[in-house]
Amino acid sequence: MVEVKPLKIGDLTARVPVIQGGMGVGVSLSSLAGAVAAEGGIGVLSTAQIGYREPDFDTDPIGANLRAIGTEIKKARELAKGGILGVNIMVATRRYEDYVKAAVAAGIDLIISGAGLPMDLPKLVGAAKTKLLPIVSSVKSIQVIMRYWWKKYSRLPDAVVIEGPLAGGHLGFHKEQLDDIEGLHYDEEVKSIIAQVNETAAEHETEIPVIMAGGIYERADMEHYLELGASGVQMATRFVTTYECDADEAYKQTYIDAKKEDIVIVQSPVGMPGRAILNPFMKRAKQGQIPHEKCHLCISTCKGADTPYCITDALINAVTGKVDDALLFCGANAYRATKLEHVKEILDGFGP
Repeated sequence: MVEVKPLKIGDLTARVPVIQGGMGVGVSLSSLAGAVAAEGGIGVLSTAQIGYREPDFDTDPIGANLRAIGTEIKKARELAKGGILGVNIMVATRRYEDYVKAAVAAGIDLIISGAGLPMDLPKLVGAAKTKLLPIVSSVKSIQVIMRYWWKKYSRLPDAVVIEGPLAGGHLGFHKEQLDDIEGLHYDEEVKSIIAQVNETAAEHETEIPVIMAGGIYERADMEHYLELGASGVQMATRFVTTYECDADEAYKQTYIDAKKEDIVIVQSPVGMPGRAILNPFMKRAKQGQIPHEKCHLCISTCKGADTPYCITDALINAVTGKVDDALLFCGANAYRATKLEHVKEILDGFGP
């Protein structure tokens, strides 16, 4: 039996070594993040189109998002009972720098950042106490980040999140790799990343915990990665089917109804492979372009009018329950959901 210890990131300590993964658009906002933080985990809000419910979102999406960052963090704090809160900000977000600064100004405890390498994150955060957690999927990525951060900013990550090939949403792998996940022997990469991080931390006489993400659904999954040397896990899909999740009930029900064969690798309209539930919308998307109107200024890799469909519209449809006209991102284990649960029930099963 593996000993489960609290997760320490600098001067922050989470009693339960579980980070709730950030899920946009609107799936993990103040309700879910606040509940996870209150129960001893680390609650995370996704900043991806976080302001989609703001009245001016269609006319000024970035302004709406930047305002909502502060609003949602404040609401999450009221629920968190002094627990730890973070935000997930994708590097590929347009005006990334402004999102980071808005989260820091709102007093967020930590920033988790992937979908690209967050090379200049230390500069944007400056002297603030906010902890920095880059997301990586390879040894090479974390080597590049740590060398650059140290050389340019005399700073190292406060923790590192490894996102494996079983994660939901956009993935840091090629389609060919995702077609043969077993052939990746990804546990070997995980061990190599942990070894590299530990070596760098030792050189600088510090500690940098490594958190594993992607495919974690139950305690046995967490214990497997703790045995490999991780200090904790990040889990997103399991939290979708909670009463506290910010998404519409119809979205949660798609997970409960999904069978293993319904979960597929899709090509996102912004150029990255992703994992989602095969539904009528995705079948239509395969047949040709789905008309879309004004750009919502989300991802820098989006080609605007030339994209097969608007990912923002498709994800807003998901979170608001229009599930037949939605992109239903999910992790590889979404089919394991059979009922709604409370956040407390889940975290009680992961604690020390």
